[in-house]
Amino acid sequence: MLDLLLSLRVLYFILFLINFTQTTVENEFCDSLNEYEENNNKCNVQSRYSRNRYILYDVNPVEGFNLRRDVYIRTAIFIKNLIEENKEFKWQLVLPPWGNLYHWRSKHIGSQAQLPWGLFFDIASLQKYVPVIEMYQFLQEYPSENEETNLDIVYILQNDDEMFKTGIFKDKNEIIKCNDKSLQFHKVESNKYVGYFWGYHNVTSKVIKCVKYHGTVLYLKQNLKPNVYRSVMFDHMEIALHDLYGTKEYWSARRSMRYNSELYDIANEFRKNFLNSTDEHDKTNRPKDWTKEENKRDAIGGPYLSVHLRRRDFLIGRSATVPTIKSAASKLKKKLKKLQLNLLFVATDAVEEEFNELKGYLSDYTVFRFIPSDYVLNKFKDGGIAIIDQIICSYARYFIGTHESTFTFRIQEDREIIGFSTTTTFNHLCKGTEKCDSTGQWEIVW
Repeated sequence: MLDLLLSLRVLYFILFLINFTQTTVENEFCDSLNEYEENNNKCNVQSRYSRNRYILYDVNPVEGFNLRRDVYIRTAIFIKNLIEENKEFKWQLVLPPWGNLYHWRSKHIGSQAQLPWGLFFDIASLQKYVPVIEMYQFLQEYPSENEETNLDIVYILQNDDEMFKTGIFKDKNEIIKCNDKSLQFHKVESNKYVGYFWGYHNVTSKVIKCVKYHGTVLYLKQNLKPNVYRSVMFDHMEIALHDLYGTKEYWSARRSMRYNSELYDIANEFRKNFLNSTDEHDKTNRPKDWTKEENKRDAIGGPYLSVHLRRRDFLIGRSATVPTIKSAASKLKKKLKKLQLNLLFVATDAVEEEFNELKGYLSDYTVFRFIPSDYVLNKFKDGGIAIIDQIICSYARYFIGTHESTFTFRIQEDREIIGFSTTTTFNHLCKGTEKCDSTGQWEIVW
């Protein structure tokens, strides 16, 4: 009996060695390929990795904070669909770090690069919609060699210029040759491309492919190939359009985007101290869990008018609709008088001279703007200050925004979630006595 057991153990050990050697050879063979051969079963990543699959993305560097929030919603809904349709894999969305955006102009507070989402948003709240992780968490858990994280593939999305010339649009997802102008990633050796990966020098990619793309984000599903790639990054994700804009699914993803609780605390303290506004008095209480929110339209808001007065780049890019300071003040004065309000809160990127000019025209009223302490500015950076402005605007009795501004759009969405009447929310300042062309009232769907 002992001889038999010994023989079985020896046989088991020999089989283990054979399997180990075969697996090692197969893995080395796969790694030697330039772009994982998608039809080669020996290179199937399921046999080599866990079920985790990671989706990463980035956005055109010139795009602002609030457009990027919209791109997140498109991508989150995409992940939600993947999870519902494909149970074989564990899909995770890697949140792209924030950094160096156009409107972040406070140079004296140091670097505003590689900022985590948790600085601005409640990650636990986001995770109640889809599984998300911060970039630093991804770098910790994803397999690396020599402290370098090598993504499986990066798709660079590009518009089809011909469609915009002809005005004839149709779905397109076509792999094309990358040219020097479009390719910001550069091959340095076999299976290794370097480039701007959110400023991380230890992130590379094995494969880069350029894609002429037109269509909704769901159309990207065919690019994932989860039996081949474990990590997939989409660059210029803003090109992929919404699948379900304005639907119940859209609003679920949007409602999950609760802000960092400390930002709410700071905004609420300002409302209480300067604007005589509290959730109890204003009927603006919300459950801590966004999934417990219910459809309502009874919010009153604090006894103040709020306005988003966009200046700077809009003075050039939107000159046809942006009013002068004098014109804006005139309209605000009329609305304050009609609403019988004496307090005005202004969220603006205007220079100090313009803000003082506005206050001069409104000398009969008390005009506020949020001025952060050194602690708040250094901790939450310019992005956090913008969110505090948006929160304060969201809880006003009446809100007036800037036409075609995504900053204004996000405030309008927050007010829809809180439960304000649409008549107090979808209003804009326009140039002269003219009305801006309507961009529609995107009311919440429950």
